[in-house]
Amino acid sequence: MNHRLRLLPLQIVAVLSLLCFLFGLWNRLFFWPLLLLGPLLLLGLWDMQQKGHSLLRNFPLLGHLRYLIEGLGDPMRQYIVENNREGRPFNRDFRSLIYQRAKNIEAKKPFGTELDVYEPGYLWMSHSMVPKEVAKELPRVNIGGPQCSKPYSASVFNISAMSFGSLSGNAIQALNKGARMGNFYHTTGEGGVSRYHKQHGGDLNWQIGSGYFGCRAPDGSFSADLFAEQASLEQIKMIEIKISQGAKPGHGGILPAGKITAEVAEARKIPIGQDCISPAYHSAFTTPIELLEFVARLRELSGGKPVGFKLCFGHPHEFLAICKAMHKTGILPDFIVVDGGEGGTGAAPLEFSDRIGFPLREGLAFVNNALVGIGVREQVRVGASGKTAAAGLIAGAMALGADWVNAARAFMFCLGCIQAQMCHSNHCPVGVATQDPKLQQALDVDDKAARVANYHRNTLHMLNEIAAAAGLEHPTLLRPEHFFQRTGAVGAQSCAELFITLAPGELLAGTDKPIIARYWDMAQAESFTPIRSLAS
Repeated sequence: MNHRLRLLPLQIVAVLSLLCFLFGLWNRLFFWPLLLLGPLLLLGLWDMQQKGHSLLRNFPLLGHLRYLIEGLGDPMRQYIVENNREGRPFNRDFRSLIYQRAKNIEAKKPFGTELDVYEPGYLWMSHSMVPKEVAKELPRVNIGGPQCSKPYSASVFNISAMSFGSLSGNAIQALNKGARMGNFYHTTGEGGVSRYHKQHGGDLNWQIGSGYFGCRAPDGSFSADLFAEQASLEQIKMIEIKISQGAKPGHGGILPAGKITAEVAEARKIPIGQDCISPAYHSAFTTPIELLEFVARLRELSGGKPVGFKLCFGHPHEFLAICKAMHKTGILPDFIVVDGGEGGTGAAPLEFSDRIGFPLREGLAFVNNALVGIGVREQVRVGASGKTAAAGLIAGAMALGADWVNAARAFMFCLGCIQAQMCHSNHCPVGVATQDPKLQQALDVDDKAARVANYHRNTLHMLNEIAAAAGLEHPTLLRPEHFFQRTGAVGAQSCAELFITLAPGELLAGTDKPIIARYWDMAQAESFTPIRSLAS
């Protein structure tokens, strides 16, 4: 919808109001319609100047239809659930939880859960009869192994990768300002560090993808000089190499030419007027050893800042090849972020979103155990992302081995995202995922930054309450045995039983767990190609 049409309802009301007033001077009967038109006109004018709802600022009067439809409540909700044939979860309640916490509204409801607790896969946490006192300090984690000279103290809940270019400048500003207010970090996304990332001084995790945006040579390869210059910024606390992402693992990305403004081109070091393509794979490394050498090189070029990589877990033998490379070279990443195949805020092919990549639980558990199995888990931190925004889901990820969790869509909801699913079109109605200056001006940076900080704080307070309910003094003490998963209509197992658990150094000593042993024998430090097939 173009800018004139989005204001059309208000313009019609204004014209009709004026006509009724003028004709009313001739015949008082024309004053009667003003009883309806007058309040509508005032409401539309109020919509345009208020800051709490970006949709209403961009679509005065018309935007209220969205809230009217949502107000239909359970009948419409039930209709959507019953007609959801693809099995995608309906997350209106989840979105409402985020909105409430972002606005400092107590998120409680009566009459128990609406989840089917007897459905296979249902996950719950066991609690203690002697709960602990709830910790007052929000939990943090130190990131930076023995090869890092500038470790970083991070919150256990941070903003996951969303690039400038995909998101608007106002959206990036609100996220970063919220991160500064809440003392947590903001991952840049692979689109580089823009002026909007720098404007409010929030801590940054600079993500570098296969396009090397922000440290990109003219031929599209990695530029060490550009990287070193950017990485010297005090605001950048960590560097994250993106190998793959949950939305579309093993698939490249594209930013349409229509969304590439001069500012996007400046941040990414790319030309204007043509689609920006991210390859599916990196050119700076091709083997597990070369990946770790690239990690060590970035750590040196950045002056000793923590460097790690992010991946959606895929072939098990490939990750074990990286583990063998760690053991062979002695080079350790400071952290690894595991993305779930169910994650992703950006547009992606449907088949990739639905069917490719390990879900977070399985991928996270494998990565954690592999690092334990080669005896380096204490030196390498593990993060997690993939629909992990509620405190209960954060607790579940930490129980399976995560030291901290990142979230993207939850913070997009804090910005006012209504899931219009127009992110790729440059027509986002609430100004979150667009480079259109007239659409993004509706997103008030100060208002949404406060919501970002509120949501972070309130979610971590709830995480502390969950840990206390389990009888623990800190969320980092959560373990697989604290969570149970239903395995059928009757019966359940603890996550400690469901997932393979390795002892420290067990892979190096020789494990007796057959499937892990086979994948370990397939892996080689010198190549991602397996030595043999799983069946051999």
